Amino acid sequence: MEAYILAIISSFAAAIAVTPVVIKWAHRFGFVDQPNKRKVHQKPMPRIGGLTFIFGTGIGLLAVADQLAADWQTTVAILAGALPIIAIGLLDDKFALRARTKLLFQLLSASIVVIGSGVSIDFISIPFGERIDLGLLSSIVTVIWLIAMMNAINLIDGLDGLAAGVAIIALSTMLVIAAGNPAAYGLVFAFGFPLIGSIGGFLIFNFHPAKFFMGDTGSLFLGYMIGILSTMGFFKSVTIVSVVVPLFILGVPILDTVFAIIRRKLNQQKIGSPDKGHLHHCLLNRGYGHRQAVLTIYGVSLLFAACAILLSMSSLWFSLLVLIVVALLIQLCAECIGLIGEKRKPLLNTIRKWAGAGAPLRSK
Repeated sequence: MEAYILAIISSFAAAIAVTPVVIKWAHRFGFVDQPNKRKVHQKPMPRIGGLTFIFGTGIGLLAVADQLAADWQTTVAILAGALPIIAIGLLDDKFALRARTKLLFQLLSASIVVIGSGVSIDFISIPFGERIDLGLLSSIVTVIWLIAMMNAINLIDGLDGLAAGVAIIALSTMLVIAAGNPAAYGLVFAFGFPLIGSIGGFLIFNFHPAKFFMGDTGSLFLGYMIGILSTMGFFKSVTIVSVVVPLFILGVPILDTVFAIIRRKLNQQKIGSPDKGHLHHCLLNRGYGHRQAVLTIYGVSLLFAACAILLSMSSLWFSLLVLIVVALLIQLCAECIGLIGEKRKPLLNTIRKWAGAGAPLRSK
């Protein structure tokens, strides 16, 4: 445990120490995010802050070198796969690349780690049924999962401190669950502690009012690492939690992504088209301040984290009950804040109809 404590402290300190250098480089080499009508910030901001926690993570990994050496093949594959995603993140922060180009690099990174390490989602399970062995599809499913995580973290990176805080909550939840699961313990701890420490150091300068942004360099790297760690052990159970625990751990970014896809489809927009309908935008539109919106989403993430931990210890029937209740609450909250669209409130309209309150709910 001493190694993990050293890892989190050293990564935290390293991220803080390198911050002035990264900010200076961002201005010197033009890695600056200009404000526009879709963005919340009002002035140009350095946008390669993710380099601070990438560097910090690297320093923290030195403290757990023995643990990494015990599974060196997986470690090498994870680090090798990180290189293309860091490179494309830097290029995108500088030149604003096309989505297709970024997707190709995401595919490359995911393929490297899956082929090189054997990390994969081998099977999933369904309630009251046999587990589904994915067989040859396991690698494809794992690659899709990793790419989805990269984009999910990228999508929620819209307010100061939001993506970093949600990532810390997700990673901390993984460590809590992995502590009771020998199959998931080793590399989850070895990578998880340095990541949490370095992101914490970054968050000191990224919380509102931020000194810099993590940029795609940081958000894609975070999504990549979180996606990998979430596959190590959490999909290996033969109960319903093998599917839902990773989904709950990453509840906020996953749901924001899902609702964004639904919203854009209903509005006949391209899935990759940017908009101001994300969770943080909805909260701001309802009068929340910047910090209030971020802290509210932190609270939602903590609730998802608590559900994930609870589900990892629960029986099948209780797990199903929790899932049903949470699903209804998610839909209600999404309709209340307009996450799907201001005029789309099917569940609220149904409740109102059943209560005999008259006409369906409409936005003003």
